[in-house]
Amino acid sequence: MPAASSFLHFVLVETSATYRAKRKENTTMKYFQVIKDLIPLLEREEEHMKQAGHLMAQSIMNGGIIQAFGSGHSYAASIEIAGRAGGLLPAKAVMEETFGRYETIEGVGTKFIESWDLREKDCVVIISNSGRNPFIIEMASFVKSKNVPLIAVTALEVSKNSTSRHSSGKRLFELADVVLDNHSIPGDAAVEIEGLYTKVGGTSSIAADLLLNQTVVFAIEEMLANNFEPPVLMSANIDGGTEFNDKLKEKYRDLYGYRIWINK
Repeated sequence: MPAASSFLHFVLVETSATYRAKRKENTTMKYFQVIKDLIPLLEREEEHMKQAGHLMAQSIMNGGIIQAFGSGHSYAASIEIAGRAGGLLPAKAVMEETFGRYETIEGVGTKFIESWDLREKDCVVIISNSGRNPFIIEMASFVKSKNVPLIAVTALEVSKNSTSRHSSGKRLFELADVVLDNHSIPGDAAVEIEGLYTKVGGTSSIAADLLLNQTVVFAIEEMLANNFEPPVLMSANIDGGTEFNDKLKEKYRDLYGYRIWINK
């Protein structure tokens, strides 16, 4: 074999061996691989994210705010909407103080919404992986009774194959104007570990973060396309960020007032 061919053969074999070794090494990063496999599924939600972004943009351009709610661990996704760097000022994470302790008891949600400041120009995002518990259904039903646009983030196929725990028989996806499917699996956790009785590594939280952040990006792009200046917060950790945000809040104080704080 000529020297050049021998060298090329060596390089190809070595490269292939290195790739296989890295591939084998990467299989130990099981959760990372699950998320890599999940992203193409989430990309299928592009049209739905654009629809959701449209609802957000229309709400803000008309003087409303985005209100996000997630019971239990889903609350983590709601704070991706409100008060973060690169996010929209007119947004609020609605907090339920028990973090879902009573979400399976019918009537608790109805009581909770009695003091909820929800207005017709607002847009609501409800995050619930199962979309079946009474608290969520009562909140979603209340939103629709007020003719307020509702965006749901849920595990669509899981929810479709589950029965509602509310006497109405409704599930979240059946009440929403737009559904963003987080494509999680039954039980949410997705990584198998040999010798362990259950899977670990839930995917619904990171999926919701990706879906909602891209939705906000679409909303901001739509506002700009309509010659509307998006009220976007800067990071307080960069020079001038705090001062910029203070001026932005002052500019919109009369319009939004206390409504954009992280509470009810």
